[in-house]
Amino acid sequence: MSRLHAKQLRLLIAIEESGSLLGAADKVGLTQPGASKALRELEVTLKVALFKRTNRGLIPTEAGYCALRFARLIQSDIDNLRFELEAIASGAGGHLALGTIMGAAPLLSDAVSSLLERQPHMSVEIVEDTSETLLGLIERGRLDAAICRSSVGRNPGVYESLFVKDETLAAIANVGHPAMSAKAVELRALQDSRWVVYRAQMPMRRLLEREFHEAQLRFPQHLIETTSALTTLAMLRRNTNLVALVSDDVANYFSRNGLVGILALTLKSRSEPYELVMRKGAPKSPALMLLMEVLKLRAS
Repeated sequence: MSRLHAKQLRLLIAIEESGSLLGAADKVGLTQPGASKALRELEVTLKVALFKRTNRGLIPTEAGYCALRFARLIQSDIDNLRFELEAIASGAGGHLALGTIMGAAPLLSDAVSSLLERQPHMSVEIVEDTSETLLGLIERGRLDAAICRSSVGRNPGVYESLFVKDETLAAIANVGHPAMSAKAVELRALQDSRWVVYRAQMPMRRLLEREFHEAQLRFPQHLIETTSALTTLAMLRRNTNLVALVSDDVANYFSRNGLVGILALTLKSRSEPYELVMRKGAPKSPALMLLMEVLKLRAS
């Protein structure tokens, strides 16, 4: 540790981002010879080659990608330290960077609203995306936590997760959809509708495909794929033949506000539960602990 320097880690990140030693040197305020020396010293310290030269510039080796991951985590922790110290100095309540999948957005919004009632000076960043993307942001230290599903992660050993709640799903559509007035809707009646869905391999998409398969129905063609709740809502509002599968929380929120209707479709499959996912071993800030308390979660 005594031989590692923060500027070396910043240089490491800058080389990957720019693809060249000259571009990286400009980013971190070094001359090119100085950057070359700093990289060489870092490789000597770690006893591995971190980059290889190609006709496309400097490309990280396998060891380089490993070092980059930890360099970003260290940089993120330093940034978080700065945020926390600034918050303490100003009397503010700290900073949280959170992620959520579309279905859990109302749940997280309620939790953050309760959090801000307790800590009105806290600043919060919220990113809505797929579980896969959110897990990558957690791994790189860009998010403190996210409500998503750890099952889709490529590196499960780097996360810790806490159960939040089971997810139940509902089919929603424009209030003018032909099946909206039916007291019970069979999946067969929706086969010719156009579906707004998550992209392939996402848990909610797999569940919908399984429902059609078990009903011995062909999965609908000409899909509209999106991870955005706003896009889903906008498409449904403009088209009376569209159907979307969303969480009950999202469906109820949209329906309560008269934006869409909920179809009387009963699904047989169970969805995967929501989890609060964090980076394993990362210190939990007071702000994150307070969020866990609002969500009524307890770390084991």
